[in-house]
Amino acid sequence: MLRSRRIVDAFRAVDRAYFVPPYFGSAETYLDRPLPIGYGQTISQPSTVAFMLELLQPQAGDKILDVGTGSGWTSALLGHIVGEKGSVHGVEIAPELVEVGRRNVERCLKANVMIAPATFNHLGDPQYVPYDRILASASATEIPTQLVAQLKVGGVLVLPVQNNVVFLRKQKNSQHEIHSYPGFVFVPLVT
Repeated sequence: MLRSRRIVDAFRAVDRAYFVPPYFGSAETYLDRPLPIGYGQTISQPSTVAFMLELLQPQAGDKILDVGTGSGWTSALLGHIVGEKGSVHGVEIAPELVEVGRRNVERCLKANVMIAPATFNHLGDPQYVPYDRILASASATEIPTQLVAQLKVGGVLVLPVQNNVVFLRKQKNSQHEIHSYPGFVFVPLVT
C-alpha cells in the first residue's frame, strides 16, 4: 500500500497512538481498523489512510486542506510530508474534536498544521484558497463543488463518495480527471 518514501517516513514519524483515545490498548491502537474517537467520529484504519495519501501525493511545500480532521492524525501526517514550507489547514465539525486534534498535533510538534471548526454551511476553509491538495475523511453523496472550487488548477482532491474513494484532478475546462475506487465505508460528511 505504501510506496512513496515521504509517506512511509510520515507513518514512521507520526505515531497513531497519539491520536487514539487512551482507553484503547496498544494492541488495538495498531490494528488495521477504524476506531471510535467519540462524537460519532472515527480515526480511519491505517491502510485506508495510506491508500488515500498515495492517491493524494502530497509534496513538500504544498498547501493542503484536510476536511474532517477528527483527532488530527491525517493532518499531522500531512504536516510531516509538506514540511516547514508547506501548511495544512484542518477543519472538523465536532467542536470537541477540534480541541482534541489541536492538542494531539501540538504533541507531535507540527507548527505548520492548523485545525479550525468547520461550519455547516461551508465545506473547507476559504480564507486560504487555492489549495494544492484537499483530503476529506468523511463520505459525501456526490463530489462537493465547494471543495473543487477551492482547488487550484492541477490540484488534487481525494475523498470518499458513498462507498468509493474518489480521486479528482482539477482541469481548467471543468472536464476534471476522475477515478473511483470501490469498497470503503466512512462516516458521513455533514454539509
